[in-house]
Amino acid sequence: MNIFAGIGRTTMASLRETGQIANFARRGAFSWVSGPFYWRAFFNSLWRIGFASLPVVGLTAIFTGAALALNIYDGSLRFNAETFLPQILGVSIVRELGPVLAALMVAGRCSSAMAAEIGTMRVTEQIDAMSTLAVEPFKYLIAPRILATTLALPVLVLIADIIGVYGGYLVSVYALDFSGPIYVRNIAEFLENRDVISGLIKAAVFGFLIATMGCYYGYHSRGGAQGVGAATRTAVVAAAVVVLASNYFMTSLLVEF
Repeated sequence: MNIFAGIGRTTMASLRETGQIANFARRGAFSWVSGPFYWRAFFNSLWRIGFASLPVVGLTAIFTGAALALNIYDGSLRFNAETFLPQILGVSIVRELGPVLAALMVAGRCSSAMAAEIGTMRVTEQIDAMSTLAVEPFKYLIAPRILATTLALPVLVLIADIIGVYGGYLVSVYALDFSGPIYVRNIAEFLENRDVISGLIKAAVFGFLIATMGCYYGYHSRGGAQGVGAATRTAVVAAAVVVLASNYFMTSLLVEF
């Protein structure tokens, strides 16, 4: 019976933390509605999360597109279907690889930074001092980060899609002897608006989840520097897991979109 008791405790603890995260996300997402809205904190977060993440997202996208082109060509060559490389590559990047890989890069870069920054403020009692000075921590620390990440990630994904397709273009034209104009025309004719829209919807949801994980574990960190390190590590892992899990569920919902 001790085994089942342990399983029950673990299950209840998981459900309890899931509820706490959901309540935290709700409060962080809508706390700015009643005002005041801290525009400077929002634009600072938008700059650090959006613009500063462009290099790592761009490098990830271009090498992913290049490697994907080689793999698609090698696989389709066995069925004499190598002419479909541009179409397969475009759909794969726009619907799946672009949003997921960009989200994972942003999770590793920004979710950890949020957890470390907010966690340091928590253990040094700066958040308590803000409350004493009548500054709502959720409105100043949490809401701008969640909103900025939710808005910035779709833009990053759109740029990553373009760069990823261009990476496939470079390999296809200069290594696999494809015609450049035909490559571009095949992608433009095959991709539909719903492909791009579904990827951007995923990106917005991923951004919301990434910011929520980073802020939640940073806000609830305890135990000095060791606690901040643990919160940072947990935030990155949790953000990556929820991105991959939510990607499956959203794909199953958007596949008929």
